[in-house]
Amino acid sequence: MRNDRTLERLANATLLVPFESHHAPRWVLEGLADGVAGVCLFHNNLEGPEQVAALNARLSEAADTPLISLDEEGGDVTRIGQARGSDYPGNASLGAVDDPELTRATLRSLGGVLADLGFNLDLAPSVDVNVADDNPVIGTRSFGSDAALVARHAAASVAGLQEAGVAACAKHFPGHGATSQDSHHVLPRVDAAADLLHRRELLPFRAAVEAGVRSVLTAHIEVPALGAEGPATLSANVVTRLLREELGFTGTVVSDAIEMRGVSARIGIPEAGVRAVAAGCDLLCLGRLVYGEEVAAVRDALVAAVREGRLPGERLEEAAERTLELRSWIRAAAPLRAAAAGSAAEGIGLTGARRAVRVEGGLPPLSDPYVVEVDAPPGMAVGDVPWGLGPWFPDTERVAPVPDLAGEILDRAGGRDLVVVVRDAHRYPQTRELVTRLLDARPGAVVVEMGLPVWRPGTGTHVRTYGAAHVNGLVAAELLGARDAVGTVR
Repeated sequence: MRNDRTLERLANATLLVPFESHHAPRWVLEGLADGVAGVCLFHNNLEGPEQVAALNARLSEAADTPLISLDEEGGDVTRIGQARGSDYPGNASLGAVDDPELTRATLRSLGGVLADLGFNLDLAPSVDVNVADDNPVIGTRSFGSDAALVARHAAASVAGLQEAGVAACAKHFPGHGATSQDSHHVLPRVDAAADLLHRRELLPFRAAVEAGVRSVLTAHIEVPALGAEGPATLSANVVTRLLREELGFTGTVVSDAIEMRGVSARIGIPEAGVRAVAAGCDLLCLGRLVYGEEVAAVRDALVAAVREGRLPGERLEEAAERTLELRSWIRAAAPLRAAAAGSAAEGIGLTGARRAVRVEGGLPPLSDPYVVEVDAPPGMAVGDVPWGLGPWFPDTERVAPVPDLAGEILDRAGGRDLVVVVRDAHRYPQTRELVTRLLDARPGAVVVEMGLPVWRPGTGTHVRTYGAAHVNGLVAAELLGARDAVGTVR
């Protein structure tokens, strides 16, 4: 611990870095060779399977088993399915089915796809218990609102991914499901009693730890009852006392993206990194837009904090050792990835989506339906991923949630059967008003909800897909009689 070079390599071992292109830039390759733990890829790095596999192979050559990670939850949050949507149903769909073996097999198949592309760490599953209907950041990313159900599927997801040789990462500790704000933008606060949090939020994390999850990702939320005044990511009470000592987690603690305003808005990214490591985080996920100079600033801040006595050198050594242990597990799991690559279970995504869909009100026979989709803004975690029924109904109309458009829509629909597609209608009063006006005129219309089915219109048929993945859209199109609603999905 005496020279800056040693400290720099230890600091590098805590960094999970992004970059801006389809090819690995020199600063990333040199950083990996100099001890940077690994990379996190986003949609701007992914062009297609061949390109991704070649990129990951090049990254793998730069060091001994670097972490090559992404956020691939299936369902609404997909990076490999960014172009058209995921071939795998997400957590809400799997929770609606509530068959842990299906969840395990689905995540094992998804893990096989990731292994085939060269990934070895998936920042999934989300094991938050979504109890806030207006939650803008979790929603369909959660298995549900019942803690026991979420716990069952947390364990199944972890097992499935890791059976494919891909390290799982349970998130967002200690639980982001009771929030009504997005930590990408602000610091959400959860005002719940400690005993409730232990019975509800922490139950799925206990299940994930017992299932052998290799990593856990922290949340940038404030939870006063757990001793987290300020972001949980920066709280030793949460990361060390609760996760390490009480839940007995011995793997790698990963921060959520340090560039998120919920953790760094007031103190800056480098200082947030220092405080996260001091609190007990081992690996800093730096987000999507923190590139070369900013990465160097985080490393320099960690080194300076040790020199100044603000960050114990032993804590930095411990963090580096835990990340090394994760990489060692990944190295040992190489035969699992080799066996899983290219062996994704054909049709399992479609099976899950079909089992998840629910129809209320009786689905009438439809002849040449007129499909209108009411637009909904994408969240930061989801990003701009296609959704809806347009691939199967070519003249589908996408409209803004403006109630006064009801008359124009009805005129264009004419005498055709009307299908209205919404996403999280419960969160958007204008959407509900528009749908209500349409149903007042056409009470036999079909409403397809591709988000959480919290709001149910008073008339018509209600189809609930529990997600907006490509495979969820395909199943809805099948139900509506689309001629082209067939295809190969996993």
